Amino acid sequence: MAGKSKKLSSSEIRRDEETRIRSGGEWTKRVNVDIPVWAIKELDREAGRRGITRQSLIKTWLIDRIDALGTKNLAI
Repeated sequence: MAGKSKKLSSSEIRRDEETRIRSGGEWTKRVNVDIPVWAIKELDREAGRRGITRQSLIKTWLIDRIDALGTKNLAI
């Protein structure tokens, strides 16, 4: 799951108040996504089966998919 982070300029950081840096130097950005209730229930079921949070499951699946596409190092 390790990947290279895009380096953000100081102007990008100032423009976007939702961008945060976490320990380890990883840049993050909060996003809101509307997901159907049935999908949330399935996410919760799978997260429970794995013993992780819904957020962790979503992040893991998204990053795995990006890795599979081979596009994680493209500029945004």
